[in-house]
Amino acid sequence: MSTPARPVRPSRPVIRPAADEDGGALGELDRRTWSPVHAVTPRPQPPYDPFFDAVHRPWQFLVAELDGELVGYVKVARPTPLACNAHVRQIQGLAVDGRARGRGVGRALLRAAMDEARRQGASRITLRVLGHNAPARALYESEGFTVEGVLPGEFLLETGYTDDVLMGRPLAPAAAPGRSGQAPLTAPPAP
Repeated sequence: MSTPARPVRPSRPVIRPAADEDGGALGELDRRTWSPVHAVTPRPQPPYDPFFDAVHRPWQFLVAELDGELVGYVKVARPTPLACNAHVRQIQGLAVDGRARGRGVGRALLRAAMDEARRQGASRITLRVLGHNAPARALYESEGFTVEGVLPGEFLLETGYTDDVLMGRPLAPAAAPGRSGQAPLTAPPAP
């Protein structure tokens, strides 16, 4: 008598801080996920710039893995260097590989970004999203972000003019350590 096969559960994303050695995979992911639906930068063309540079440091990124494969990232950074703005963090990029969509990767990255912002002492988190990017806007709204402003026709893309939608939300104090399941991002000491 044979035992009935158990259904295979899809794996959950593992979120971790980015490392220098992730740069190549993140660059490839960035090129695969580029779309006029969400990108204000030109379509990437060879020769490709490195993913990490003076403005995009590994410690600002969290990455998502499914079954050991890097499938997404989110960048969490201060929106300005001003001391009076130090309580705010901004999501400055979120990408999920098309093969991993619908598996909770974007939501896991967004929640990890909020946890990381709290860990850094932020009491508020913001982001910018193109007006026509309905799936991203729905995800952000489902996680408590609200529209705080709209810059009409702010960008001229391949598809025409589009709005820049500013969204944000307050952050409750950090939960007990270990809640999010990932190691915290650590910034180098301030100069």
